[in-house]
Order: sequence, then structure tokens, then C-alpha cells
Amino acid sequence: MRAQRVWKVNGAASIGQLQSRLDDLNKRLSQLENQHPASWKIDELKSNALSLSREIDDIRCAEATAALGELLRK
Repeated sequence: MRAQRVWKVNGAASIGQLQSRLDDLNKRLSQLENQHPASWKIDELKSNALSLSREIDDIRCAEATAALGELLRK
């Protein structure tokens, strides 16, 4: 069984933790859109969700770059 690397973001969060936060944000966003479609909070939640997804993408890209670098060294 291969060990998984845990990437740290701002010294604390792994990809799994960030993905969980993003999932929670998306659920809250969906609920808010159904209850109050014109709420200003929708834009704020969307902005937070986009920020988290970019953070996750950055970590995954860094992980892929590191893996590729390791392969090229061999």
C-alpha cells in the first residue's frame, strides 16, 4: 500500500480538508439559492468556493509537478 502525501496549505489544511470545506460551501450555497435567490450572501459564498477550488487546484498541480520532476530525475 502506497502512502499518500499530505500537502499543507497555510500550514494547516490538506486537500481532503479543503475538499470537505468546499463541499460544505456548495451545499450551503445550494440551500441559500433555493431559499433566498436574491441574497447578497450567494455571491460571497460563490467567491469563497472559487477561492477554495483554486487552492485545491494549486496543490494538485504542485503535487503533479513534483511527481513529474521525480520521474525525470530517474
